[in-house]
Amino acid sequence: EPRRHQVTELPPIEAHITEYRCQRVLCPECGKVTPAELPQEVRGHFGPELTALIAYLTVVCRMPRRVVGELLEQVLGIPLSLGSIQNSWEEASRAVAEPCAELERQLRNEPVLNSDETGYRTGGEKRWLWALVAPGFVFYQIALSRGAEVLVQLLGAVFAGVLCSDRCPTYLKYHPGQGQFCWAHFKRNILGVLEIAKTTEAERFCRDALALHARLFRLWHRFRAGPGARYGPLTRQQLILKSIPLEKKFFALADRYFDSGDRDVRNLARALFVHFEKFFTFLGKEGVEPTNNAAERALRCAVQWRKISFGSRSPEGEVAVARLLTATRTCRMQNRSSLGYLGSAIRSHRQAQSGPSLLKTDSTG
Repeated sequence: EPRRHQVTELPPIEAHITEYRCQRVLCPECGKVTPAELPQEVRGHFGPELTALIAYLTVVCRMPRRVVGELLEQVLGIPLSLGSIQNSWEEASRAVAEPCAELERQLRNEPVLNSDETGYRTGGEKRWLWALVAPGFVFYQIALSRGAEVLVQLLGAVFAGVLCSDRCPTYLKYHPGQGQFCWAHFKRNILGVLEIAKTTEAERFCRDALALHARLFRLWHRFRAGPGARYGPLTRQQLILKSIPLEKKFFALADRYFDSGDRDVRNLARALFVHFEKFFTFLGKEGVEPTNNAAERALRCAVQWRKISFGSRSPEGEVAVARLLTATRTCRMQNRSSLGYLGSAIRSHRQAQSGPSLLKTDSTG
């Protein structure tokens, strides 16, 4: 058998330019010149694939527009002005407008949603970037506030599903129904109290809470790992039964420190006591996770974009950022090509058609 050695190289890259010649006819009677019209899909100066690439480089690869322009000129031999790059980016936003609106309408029908928000800037003014993650897609929205009115706008006055969050007062005000509070945030709070603990009572509460947390998550990992679990798999029913003693111990711990003299301990104990059911929804509800990591991961890429671009400069830019993040991150969740999807959406847009749906189906798998 010969030794195999492969070398990968790029072929010569050259832009493909198509020229359209529109005939003009002169009327012998009135002298008016009537030119032929271009087809709707070629009225722009850049093809759908190039336009999609510009949007992909800015949103997915998080490249500043000047760097995108340099890449196009140096690698592809296509010199473009910043204005042309911006126009292409905005066209990509318009192309995915209807698919994103379809996702927004679907939000209130989802059985489980993870939600989180982070700061944003538009023209130097404070905004909030929201991420709502469903099992098959993620939706972004840039809003003026982080208040409950944003959730009312997106999910309706009442959300019938399970809303997973990080105990922010916004979610408590909006959603009195079934929810799931993030155990990762709660553990972080416990570790913070333990780090600055000045009393034996605080140390005892934190160590007992962390020990119970570790036991609870060992059961969860056995359930999630299935047949490959180290100590054997658990069914949903077994998970619920084995968690009952731990739930009782958590409740007793919260009750014992409900009126603690340490303010930080008292706040944690009361949060656990008052919202006890929302800490354990994940045990019995299919599709609910004990942490809000899905929303945290969705926000991470948006935060990286924000740090590179320093936010937006106009309300139109806000909308474009939210739409393109929604489209590309949803494609990634569904194992679809973001670049391919953007190209298809732009071609449909130029033919005055709605872009391909972003709702997950068997064909988008």
